[in-house]
Amino acid sequence: MAGPIVFLHGVMVDGSLWDDVVALLPDRECVVLELPLGSHTVPVPDRSRQTPAGVAELILDELERRELFDVTLVGCDTGGMLAQLVVARDASRISRLVLTPCDALEVCPPALFKPMFALGRFPLLLSAFLQPLRFTPARRLPIAFGWLTKRVDDARLARWGTPSLRDREILRDGAAFAAACSPAVTLDVAPLLRSFGGEVVVLWPPEDPCFPFALGERVAALFDDARLIEVEDSYCFVAIDRPDALAAVL
Repeated sequence: MAGPIVFLHGVMVDGSLWDDVVALLPDRECVVLELPLGSHTVPVPDRSRQTPAGVAELILDELERRELFDVTLVGCDTGGMLAQLVVARDASRISRLVLTPCDALEVCPPALFKPMFALGRFPLLLSAFLQPLRFTPARRLPIAFGWLTKRVDDARLARWGTPSLRDREILRDGAAFAAACSPAVTLDVAPLLRSFGGEVVVLWPPEDPCFPFALGERVAALFDDARLIEVEDSYCFVAIDRPDALAAVL
């Protein structure tokens, strides 16, 4: 029997990112982790762990708490960066790694989102920057989610980022994490990925405006034997734009 699938989302979204994929996998154990990246609903007790390394440790702790083994770990966007950190740190519970477009190498974050991540050092300024996201049309702008997905529904857009807009402590949690993200994190972990002995599949849309396909090729090359799959008619959020393509791999 195949092991569980564990899904990791990125900054300012939540586990609803994976709803369409999970619906296509009724016979698999799917574990959608809700990570403290700005759309969580309960402030973290220890903000010193609000770093990529700290959240990766939180993920490993959760795999242990749930007694999960033979895991297929799936990451998107910032969640893909976290997946890299997890397998580099301790892959003893992980057999397969599936990456859709994500932060990697010198792209952390993508150029379009660098201003938002830089504001993580100044939570009040970040709050002002995020205020337009109270309105659905602004959420579909490129600087928000417009260049991350082609066809997300309004209901999920309304969820994403809302906790940070309503709760200053949630905002500070997300800001602390964003401020700790930099290319140094992904460049440092890149050489360690060669040691991961499990199966690796990289799904990457050729037309992704935030994470170019060339980056996907370079990510696949970081592993000894990764399979690179082109996903047509999608942006970064393959789980929403092409859930069928991702579910077929899983």
